[in-house]
Amino acid sequence: MTRRLVLLRHAKSAWPSGVPDHDRPLAGRGRRDALAAGKWFASEGPLPDLVMCSDALRARHTWEIAGAALASPPRVGLDPRLYGADAQALLALARASGGDVRTLLVIGHEPTMSSTSMLLAGPGSDATALERLRMKFPTGGIAVLRFEGAWRDLAAGHAVLEAFAVPRG
Repeated sequence: MTRRLVLLRHAKSAWPSGVPDHDRPLAGRGRRDALAAGKWFASEGPLPDLVMCSDALRARHTWEIAGAALASPPRVGLDPRLYGADAQALLALARASGGDVRTLLVIGHEPTMSSTSMLLAGPGSDATALERLRMKFPTGGIAVLRFEGAWRDLAAGHAVLEAFAVPRG
């Protein structure tokens, strides 16, 4: 069975004085970019069956805005383990996805989004997308990785990077 892991880095956040990192809100540009990401999912991106989102405020707000652009928003789970997770921790969470999930969207942070993408991208990956991703995984960036099999089979080099998009509002 073909499955997709979609990695979305939260949109641009603000840096208000005295606010802990976990509680930073989106900046104005971040809100516009989150809306652009939602439109991208609705028009050309894969539609997720399940969203796993970091519990950080900027990640939650990214999905609240992006998800509102979808006709049928998927089920969403907030997971505090995604805040500060490394690539191996993210993979462990993805591998635990249910068999009914064909497309999993994970909303998280750097450097986890880029390191996970680079770890998974194997033969057949889009060379241009891979090079862009290598250079930078900016806020609002979206990596789409495809693989065959069950979620438990997801492993290093086992996926194909289909696309790397950076929708801007």
